[in-house]
Amino acid sequence: PSRFCYEYPRPAVTVDLVVFAMIDDQLRVLLIRRKHAPFEGCWAIPGGFLEIEEPLEDGARRELKEETGLELSGPIEQLGVFGKPGRDPRGRTISIAYVGLADPAHSQIQGGDDAASAEWLAELAFDHAEILAVGIAWYRKKRRRKPVPKK
Repeated sequence: PSRFCYEYPRPAVTVDLVVFAMIDDQLRVLLIRRKHAPFEGCWAIPGGFLEIEEPLEDGARRELKEETGLELSGPIEQLGVFGKPGRDPRGRTISIAYVGLADPAHSQIQGGDDAASAEWLAELAFDHAEILAVGIAWYRKKRRRKPVPKK
């Protein structure tokens, strides 16, 4: 019997969440150190595979909480879709990336699930440097619209 219910295989879908915070007047991004292959030991954006019945944003928030312990109370925005063939050595994977802001004073983080650790930090796994660059451009554009309050 076939592994697929359709004639052709389908790609896997992942969700990633770029989280920024201002710490000591420097823009930081939340990264996890991967616990397992591929890219074991490399820094990556928190994220993972979307569950079959799960809305996209819910999946991004779930993965963030599982991997870092962080729950963002504020809004997140869809940042982009990343699906270049070969971006994940496990197979054809398309990632929907989100972006949000955290208050580091109220953001206890620690590695969990398949993340060995979580840090506010930057050699990244997969194509996460590309996703992060888009996230930084988003942050700069958003910041021009309204200033980020300083603590």
